[in-house]
Amino acid sequence: MPTLHWIGKDKVINHHQDVPFRLLDHQYGARVDGSQTAEPAGSGNRIIHGDNLEALKALLPEYEGRVKCIYIDPPYNTGKEGWTYNDNVSDPKLRKWLEVTLQAKSAGKDAGIGVDDLSRHDKWLCMIYPRLKLLHKLLSEDGSLWISIDDTECFNLKMTLDEIFGLDNFIADIIWKKRDSPPNDRTIGSIHEHILVYGKAKAGPGKKTLAEEHFNLLQRTEKSNADYKVFAEPNGPDPKGPFRKIDTTANGKGGRFVASLFYGIINPYTKEEVFPRQGTCWRHNQEEMKRLEKENRLYWGVKGEAKTPMRKLYLSETRQGMTIPSIWYDIALNQHGSGDIEKIFGEKAAFDTPKPVDLIQQIIHIATDKDSIVLDSFAGSGTTAHAVLKLNQQDGGNRRFILTEMEDYAETITAERVKRVINGYAGQPGTGGSFDYYTLGAAVFTETGELNEQAGLPGLRQYIYYAETKQPLPALSAEDNAAFLALYDDTAYYFHYAPDEVTTLGHDFLATMRTRASQYIIYADNCLLTPEFMTQHGIIFKKIPRDISRF
Repeated sequence: MPTLHWIGKDKVINHHQDVPFRLLDHQYGARVDGSQTAEPAGSGNRIIHGDNLEALKALLPEYEGRVKCIYIDPPYNTGKEGWTYNDNVSDPKLRKWLEVTLQAKSAGKDAGIGVDDLSRHDKWLCMIYPRLKLLHKLLSEDGSLWISIDDTECFNLKMTLDEIFGLDNFIADIIWKKRDSPPNDRTIGSIHEHILVYGKAKAGPGKKTLAEEHFNLLQRTEKSNADYKVFAEPNGPDPKGPFRKIDTTANGKGGRFVASLFYGIINPYTKEEVFPRQGTCWRHNQEEMKRLEKENRLYWGVKGEAKTPMRKLYLSETRQGMTIPSIWYDIALNQHGSGDIEKIFGEKAAFDTPKPVDLIQQIIHIATDKDSIVLDSFAGSGTTAHAVLKLNQQDGGNRRFILTEMEDYAETITAERVKRVINGYAGQPGTGGSFDYYTLGAAVFTETGELNEQAGLPGLRQYIYYAETKQPLPALSAEDNAAFLALYDDTAYYFHYAPDEVTTLGHDFLATMRTRASQYIIYADNCLLTPEFMTQHGIIFKKIPRDISRF
């Protein structure tokens, strides 16, 4: 398979592994009554303020392989957006890019990557590649990734996605009509954007992706049903209701198979034998045509004098939903996204081209069930959370959203918008719901690979338990020693750690344990127990920090 190469690619292919794992610091819970509390709201909805590369890494212990739908709207790299390269990659060339950004910001200058930057496509690909690698890890086997992009980076992005997700997992390039009329500054003015769609795994050799097998069809509309009509017939309207007419003939060129489809049938009204038109053949064999005639599924015209019949396709027998087209020209326009923001905040928000809620809601409707997790790591104004809450309100779902946003408006625009959607705005009733707001905390490990004391014992305990079980750490039990984490799947977990002293797993420590289980996983600095004793008693020793999982 052809692959794309650019300056710095070899340095970022595995950069996601070098990104420090940071804990998430809970700031507040936002509740449906408009209050903010220090305690978590506990709905599973999250907004995270911080660099999305580090935020995605922080989500891995709890969410790896669990996210059903990922939608992102990254910078389009048009040279007019002001996005900057911020990744700390250990390479002189890429570090120079970062230094230019930091120097411009410290001098109060515009650090944005402009049209005249000859390396802007390299920088953009170096930015997006490690984020896509982490998104791939977070996506469930039956999940799907949806990315909005324009022509500037669409084809670079497509080749990059083919490399990371696999060419066989490409689902569609959806064309979305974003504006009614083209801009006047071009001879050919673009009125569309792309939405690239990928799954993660195939259902089997030669089959669709698992994501496609679980996609929901679109709701049928009056327009989609317009071709289904009640047609006049010699014996009156068909009692089965409206239908649309399908040609019963096909191109008749070539082959023994085609010859077998050239035969006569009897018109039940004129009693004449009719044949396919010259150069054509029937689409069905004689047995199938007899069945269609017997079940009154052939239309012979108003007076029954048609030379060849048409097949009836009844509205009542169509699928409840409508097949998803690859061109979306009647969903919503960019201007509707700006209108959504103005309605919520009462004035035009300082935010360029937010996506309309209806567009994102359609994506989420297609890609999720009612209990799915939806992730947006370029959250912007919070449209994805708005769409999740709105869809939940409409169908009684319990979808959860996770948003990450690095800019300073993460709280004043992103989170504030979600609060207003939950509680109601401008006469619009609230959707209900809640969310928790986080910032990025300390790294779990130091640069030398040791546990970072600045992360704090509670955060380290949560990390260890997530890494082992993929479950949140329950409230501390008073019935066991201070190192006890929890009992899960008949395994008891212990984290015997102290920042200022060496901890030892020995018989003295075992004497303080109170939980009975089939197996014990115990973290400590040293172990005095013999391998035979540990095997006999179902004990697994894990050395700190060597045996702590890295993500």
